[in-house]
Amino acid sequence: MTDATMTAERLKQSTMRATASAPTLTIGIDLGDRHSQACVLDEAGAVVEETRLPTTPDGFRLRFSGVPASRVVLETGTHSPWASALLRELGFNRMSLGVQDFDERVQKAVNRVQSEAETMETLEAARAVGFRSISIDLIYGLPLQNVENFGRTLDKTIAAAPDRVSVFNYAHLPSRFAPQRRINEADLPPPQVKLDILQMTIERLTTAGWLYIGMDHFARPDDELALAQRNGTLYRNFQGYSTHADCDLIGLGVTSIGKVANTYGQNLRDMDDYMAAIDAGRLAVFRGIELSRDDEIRRDVITRLICHFKLDFAEVERAWDIDFADYFADSLDRLDTMEADGLLARDARGILVLPKGRLLIRNICMAFDAYLATKQGAVGFSKVI
Repeated sequence: MTDATMTAERLKQSTMRATASAPTLTIGIDLGDRHSQACVLDEAGAVVEETRLPTTPDGFRLRFSGVPASRVVLETGTHSPWASALLRELGFNRMSLGVQDFDERVQKAVNRVQSEAETMETLEAARAVGFRSISIDLIYGLPLQNVENFGRTLDKTIAAAPDRVSVFNYAHLPSRFAPQRRINEADLPPPQVKLDILQMTIERLTTAGWLYIGMDHFARPDDELALAQRNGTLYRNFQGYSTHADCDLIGLGVTSIGKVANTYGQNLRDMDDYMAAIDAGRLAVFRGIELSRDDEIRRDVITRLICHFKLDFAEVERAWDIDFADYFADSLDRLDTMEADGLLARDARGILVLPKGRLLIRNICMAFDAYLATKQGAVGFSKVI
């Protein structure tokens, strides 16, 4: 597409449709000096379509349903200071800064150089114009990382004092993602070093005042994620932790995934096919799945564990009218080794994930995943550590 006006109108229409039914909308925009680049990304994060749009309230305005909980989140690298004020005017109120690592050698190794000064300038500009929440996103397991140099990145992150910190595990899948083929695999840290980095990160950030929410996420004690975890209402969907339990999610753009009721659907991968479907007034979904009752039960169990690090068998039995020990007999057997390793404790009433087990909560949850249990051959997903 080369018609910026037509693309802007489609973006506005999609935004209005999405915000009418979902309390949270996430849009990625890379800002230049006078225009924004509205980018469509594929599953690997590569740009497959981009169009220059006028960054004015008239050219690009977000409309809300009026629900107080509505949020618009900007996922960004860095941009000019004036752009933060403009983005705030357009309706953005949360910012997630993709840093990955402040170490210049690591940045060069992954072909993504972004100076500390640029990041801090963007962060301070966002604070000055009233962004409600700012997150710094880091990645561990990148080439040339070790405990010592990642510790320096944590020093700078702590000094910046963001509201949230995300520390994601790098998944090296060059067979699926072409940009990763430029990375030298010999420079990747071994699993034990990655685990040491994660453990150090948890210790450093919790000592500095952030709470470990779980699964890579940290938040200040007064942040809504921390409050939701304390009162038992924290939820996790395929996009991460959320305070909106089981809400519908609308996927915008090629390859994006949406969730409505008990179904998941993925949008078309080809830009021309996607735009043709939208122009014809059709949903641009090319595949989907409707969850069975067993899927929903297992999703509930995994969600409880991953959000609260404990599981009350009686609560699950009341919610789904099952006998937990009988229904999940195979899953409970798969927990034996983890219990022996000190990752969890259990009795007839439930499961409690111990501090060491929080680092490996994915592994614990996998015991309840029926699809992994029946998967034949190599599993094509990223490694847990």
